[in-house]
Amino acid sequence: MKTLKEIFDYRQMIFSLVRKDLRGRYKGSFLGFMWTFINPLLQLIVYTVVFSLILKTDTERYYLYLFVALIPWIFFSSSLTGGASSVVAQKDLIKKIYFPRQVIPISYVTSCFVNMLLSFIVVFAVVIFSGNGINPLALLCLPVIMFAEYILALGTALIASSVTVYFRDLEHILGIISMALMYMTPIMYDKAIVPENLLPIFNLNPMTHIIECYRAVLYYRTVPELSGLLSSFVLGSVFLVAGHFLFIRLQRHFAEEL
Repeated sequence: MKTLKEIFDYRQMIFSLVRKDLRGRYKGSFLGFMWTFINPLLQLIVYTVVFSLILKTDTERYYLYLFVALIPWIFFSSSLTGGASSVVAQKDLIKKIYFPRQVIPISYVTSCFVNMLLSFIVVFAVVIFSGNGINPLALLCLPVIMFAEYILALGTALIASSVTVYFRDLEHILGIISMALMYMTPIMYDKAIVPENLLPIFNLNPMTHIIECYRAVLYYRTVPELSGLLSSFVLGSVFLVAGHFLFIRLQRHFAEEL
C-alpha cells in the first residue's frame, strides 16, 4: 500500500511522461499524429489482401474479424517489446533524481493504451462502415475488457523492464516471443480450427481470452462469456501482482547496473 500511495503521489510525473511519449512518437514526420490512425489501417489492408485474396478465407467480413483483434494485439505487443527497454531508455533520469521506478513502465504502457483508444476511433468507423452494427449491451463490457488487457500489459512490462536491466538480450528475444505469441493467439484465425489436444496450450495464453472477448463484442455483437471475461481479468491480475513484486525486488540495483 505504501508503494501504491507513492506511485499515486507521482501521478503528475506519469502524466508528463505519457504526454511526452505521445508527442515524441511521430515528431518530425510530415503526417505527425495522423500515423496513429494510418498505421492500423495500412496493417488492416495488408492482412486483408493476404488472407482474403491470396490465402482465401470463408470468414464473412474478414477485414472486420481481423481488425477488432489486431488493434488490441498491437497495444499488447508494443507494451511488451517497448516496455522491456523503457527503464534502460530512462537511465539518465534514474541516476539523477529519486522517484518510484515503476513510474517508467506505467507511463509507457499508459501511452500505448491511449494510442489504442485513439485507434479505436478507426475501429468503430470500420464497424459502422461494414454495416455490422453495435450491440449497446455488449458494448458496456468493452471498458472491462480494456482494463483487463491494460493490467496484463502493465504486468508483463514490469517483468520485462526489470529483467532487461540485468539481461539486455531479453529486449531482442521478446521480439521473437511476441511474433510467436501472435500466431498462438486467435487473431487471424478462429480458435475452432485449433486441434483439441493443443487447446490447453492455447488457453494458457492470456491474450487468447482477451481477443475472444473483443471479437464477441465488436464482431459477433454479443456479451462475452463470463468465464472468458473472468479468465482475462484473473490472468491480468496475476501478471500485475507478479510483475509488481519482481520489479520491487530487482529495482534495488538499477542504478549500478545502468
